[in-house]
Amino acid sequence: MTDTTAETGTSSPFAPLHDPSTRGFASDNYAGIHPEVLAAIVAANGGHQVAYGEDVYTARLTEVLGDVFGTAVEVFPVFNGTGANVLALQACTSRWASVLTTSSAHIHVDEAAAPERVGGFKVNVIDTPDGKLTPELIRAYPARVEDEHFAQVGVVSITNSTEVGTVYTPAEIRAIADLVHELGWVLHLDGSRLSNAAAALGVGLRELTTDVGVDILSLGGTKGGAMLAEAVVVLSPERVHGTTFLRKQSMQLASKMRFVSSQLLALFEGDLWRRNAEHANAMARRLADGVAGVEGLLLPNEVEANAVFPILPRESSERLMESFRFYFWDETTGQVRWMCAWDTTEGDVDRFVEAVRAELG
Repeated sequence: MTDTTAETGTSSPFAPLHDPSTRGFASDNYAGIHPEVLAAIVAANGGHQVAYGEDVYTARLTEVLGDVFGTAVEVFPVFNGTGANVLALQACTSRWASVLTTSSAHIHVDEAAAPERVGGFKVNVIDTPDGKLTPELIRAYPARVEDEHFAQVGVVSITNSTEVGTVYTPAEIRAIADLVHELGWVLHLDGSRLSNAAAALGVGLRELTTDVGVDILSLGGTKGGAMLAEAVVVLSPERVHGTTFLRKQSMQLASKMRFVSSQLLALFEGDLWRRNAEHANAMARRLADGVAGVEGLLLPNEVEANAVFPILPRESSERLMESFRFYFWDETTGQVRWMCAWDTTEGDVDRFVEAVRAELG
């Protein structure tokens, strides 16, 4: 066993079971805990605090996020993004209601039907070319209002930045929110990478949520440098009901909540969320610029946040995956996804770029 202070920022008698210098491009979830977040957990560790959220760290988090979002908020820290989405959507849907979202949305594609199986509501989807809903797409959807044979739409859910790396602007969200509220529905925002979207646009989190009509959001922390910390943030309490009880039923109520809340405090009380997101976005742009123009590789989309979605020969991707972990995004076209994280370095990017160029000759 060795002292790992240099790698983790803390002294530990345990040797890592992996090479801390190894990084891939599969997901920003692969990254470790940011040292400032880790320090916040350690700082919260002394003595006793009341369990189940009646601690000073969770109280402070509510104050901080009220300042961040510019309004009195209700904050419900949870363990993971799927839990945050299921809880948030449960809290604003009727038993007979459905959620309308994109066909690429995480709640539809990547949560193993948890919203429907655990949440108990139907998820209906709209195909989009860029992962983004528009008022026109929503108006064109056959909602079958008052048809007792159809799960009535009650919530529209958008993701920012989206699952395909695109970013909603404040004006785009405002237009959706105005229509959603006109129809008597609720607007939910999956913000697992909201920090990346705000950093890409050079705006604050408030400008993408409170100011443009978002009612409830799933606020991401894990992808931004936390260990396991997400939160449901209620911006329109009059549109949301029973969140306290639903969190417990959803098995997302942490007994030692101070350690979840302290992570989010480290990210959002200052500018750590922005610094981490700006860095991850910059590394994605560096990666895209590095492979631009390589013969045999196509970049069909401009990089807006911290994701790159190139198309290259499948055999080449498979060989590159032997040394650099990443995923196929579209098996039919050979499109893959490369993600950059808060701890991705220029050296990481440059080594990967060199490998891609060598592979494609």
